[in-house]
Amino acid sequence: MFVPYPHVHYPHPWPYFVRSSYDFQPTPLTIVLIHGSWADTSFWDEIAAELRQLGHTVYVPEYAGHGADPNKAVTHAMITKSVVDYIVSHNLRNIVLVGHSFGGTIVQKVAEQIPDRIRRMVFWNAFVLKDGESAADEFPPAGRDMFLELRKSSPDDTIKLPFPVFRENFANTASFEFASHMYHKAPAEPAGPLFEKLDLKKFYTLSIPRSYVNLTEDIAIPPQADGAYGWHPHMSSRLGLFRYIQGVGDHFSTAKTDPRSVAYRIYEAGRD
Repeated sequence: MFVPYPHVHYPHPWPYFVRSSYDFQPTPLTIVLIHGSWADTSFWDEIAAELRQLGHTVYVPEYAGHGADPNKAVTHAMITKSVVDYIVSHNLRNIVLVGHSFGGTIVQKVAEQIPDRIRRMVFWNAFVLKDGESAADEFPPAGRDMFLELRKSSPDDTIKLPFPVFRENFANTASFEFASHMYHKAPAEPAGPLFEKLDLKKFYTLSIPRSYVNLTEDIAIPPQADGAYGWHPHMSSRLGLFRYIQGVGDHFSTAKTDPRSVAYRIYEAGRD
């Protein structure tokens, strides 16, 4: 029987130094959380709960091709529209828009469409694509070749990660049992949007403040010795002037095993 991996609760959320200003006067934020690939909105459950407990208003929209949507033949534009429509229909303004992983590409395109509703963009170990790039362009060659083969062999143009890749690159700090549990819950990912090249010219004209949260054990995009791949500074540096927040954790399991720590980092990234 699977026993859930216990949450790690520190006496203070920053075990190696103290930031007491947060504890006394947190500024309430309206936060919109966008998940990445091989996930659905449940990825954010524990983090959202921590943020709400701290007094923030949190929204977690689902997007096309994910969650209960059976249609996997989606485009990046359809995904973006899902999030834009959610924000507009809920009349959300002055939001902190947070994207994790592939969610970073969604933040980029959503920001192009409704920049006046966004207070700050936060990229948590997330793609920051250059104009004309796809997410797949940021995979190291061996990883890109693997994804192409997986896509080719799929009957419905989705990609299911091999367990060894998930365990070593996405849940590397988790126990084997918990990594296995998460893997079996992870849905197959629509392949098309991963390979779509995005027009991001408008994104690079925006003046919306931005932050990058980097968990140092996250090697979902393995960094290379020449700095050609990886999250930070390879992709984060494309943001121009940005706030950098660093933490400890991997790509997937830390959201479940230490959500309080992630929530605090999102707050520090999102506040003024």
